[in-house]
Amino acid sequence: MLIIGIDPGISGSICFFEDGKIVEVIEMPVMTEGKKNKKQVNGAQIYNEFLKRITSKHDEIRVVIEQVSAMPGQGVTSMFNFGQSYGILKGICSAMQLPMFFVRPAKWKKYFNLINSQKDASRTRAIEIFPYFSTQLSKKKDSNKADAILIASFYYETHQKED
Repeated sequence: MLIIGIDPGISGSICFFEDGKIVEVIEMPVMTEGKKNKKQVNGAQIYNEFLKRITSKHDEIRVVIEQVSAMPGQGVTSMFNFGQSYGILKGICSAMQLPMFFVRPAKWKKYFNLINSQKDASRTRAIEIFPYFSTQLSKKKDSNKADAILIASFYYETHQKED
């Protein structure tokens, strides 16, 4: 089974996870638009990234997206952009007829004992669980990659008996 774990948003990441192992993790494809060169998620590139990695041998595919919502203190514009990114991901998966599952941050973070921890703690946990991938998680900014990895791993570990 191919599990695609997604930490949505402009600075998010996408993890391709198969048989309990990380196949690849990519940063969220983005593009600039408008006069101010604002970044937004590049839906066409996400579609192409999915197509590149989904082969005929993948009889089962699960897309697991972190279920996000508005957060106190976030600006209206940033929340609108975040919601737009989330919607683009859902639209691509729907158009490709990929089954989607949503997991709240509190649920997967509790599973990995990351509740009330620093943002960087997910990177440390991902390195502990997947030491072979540590070189690709060496920078603080790689915490979004770690989140995508842990989202995919959470689904793999908690749903393999059900699927």
